[in-house]
Amino acid sequence: MTGSEEQKQAPQPGLVFFSAGSDGRSRRVEGFLAQVLQRRANHGTFKLYSVDIDKHPELAKRFRIEGVPVLVVIQQKREQGRLEKPRGSREIESFLAPWLQ
Repeated sequence: MTGSEEQKQAPQPGLVFFSAGSDGRSRRVEGFLAQVLQRRANHGTFKLYSVDIDKHPELAKRFRIEGVPVLVVIQQKREQGRLEKPRGSREIESFLAPWLQ
């Protein structure tokens, strides 16, 4: 079984979006992320969690978040991937490709 086949058979991965409410880049990336996840083939692939680091600094510390925005994929209770400061939809989709349908 290949790595991608194992990922598809594993429980639904979580996608944690770390942002700051006052950060313009975070708002732009939120829009890019919504574009990627709302595509028909991708819809429902991830359980999405949005974390404002200003409201939840303990989670930012736990995940070693030093700047926002950051996307973290969690599967089987472990961090499986991380993308810091994504620049657009293509970069996000490329990062998430191993988990997308």
